[in-house]
Amino acid sequence: METEEKNKYIKAGKIHFEAMEEARKLLKANANLYDAAEKIEALIIKKGGRCAFPVNLSLNENAAHQTPEFDGKLALDEKDLLKVDIGVHVDGFIADGAFSINHSGEWKDLIEASELAKDNAFALLGKNPSLGEIGAAIQKAIKSKGFNPVQNLSGHGLAQYLIHCAPSIPNYEKSDDRKFEDDDAYAIEPFATNGEGFIREGNESNIFAVEEPHAVRNGYARKILSRVMEEYRTLPFAERWLVRDLKLDEFALKVGMKQLLREKCIKAYPILHEKPGTMVSQAENSFIKVEGKIITLSKPGKKDAGTTSRKH
Repeated sequence: METEEKNKYIKAGKIHFEAMEEARKLLKANANLYDAAEKIEALIIKKGGRCAFPVNLSLNENAAHQTPEFDGKLALDEKDLLKVDIGVHVDGFIADGAFSINHSGEWKDLIEASELAKDNAFALLGKNPSLGEIGAAIQKAIKSKGFNPVQNLSGHGLAQYLIHCAPSIPNYEKSDDRKFEDDDAYAIEPFATNGEGFIREGNESNIFAVEEPHAVRNGYARKILSRVMEEYRTLPFAERWLVRDLKLDEFALKVGMKQLLREKCIKAYPILHEKPGTMVSQAENSFIKVEGKIITLSKPGKKDAGTTSRKH
């Protein structure tokens, strides 16, 4: 890994940590989720980064891919279990991480299960573990708290302008002897649940990405596609970004997006959920491996090192 590339990953990680701390301050009980997401994303840009994907604010049984709508009025109830997943990139080099919030305290143990799994997995990294050993450590930690790992969600590789790439890093015990390679970036991402441990795709989508761009006839669709290709490239984007940045009304947005989806210029990321009535927690951090050394991306800087107990 070139020094410049390494430094961009590290810069993305520093901005990511600040964004996570800002999220913790903003997402109090009764906070408006749309306002919080917009403020977190604005901070990322102010600090010199870009959003690697829309801030995911996934509630309760929803595990991932939920971001506020452009007319968002949803507020955070103290009983909600909220997953906060944030991605930051610097010239396409990505830091990715997440944590969970529940203000009532009812789901404290479930949150601790995913955090313990993440911490235990990171603690193994200095021993050059296999991907299977990481999965086993995650499963053991979550099971020790009385919950199940979500088996069909996983950690993943990171690459320039690619939020998900090989390898898939399991969240449960399985045979996988592959090792983490030098000069690559990765995200470890345990999900814990009091449900069965398998997620499904929902019917709603409010996060999208480019799939097979080509010329389209509809003017609204052309305007959206031009913006997406120029600003987000292969990275996911939200409808609310288009409304804000392109000044589109709801009719123009829906017509343009429908055309792009029909012609497979873009693809949707459906909200992923466990069974209704269950809960899911998430914890995540990312790292790069350089000359055998693990560099955790989102963590306190030297000035902050004594001010927080969060390890990763």
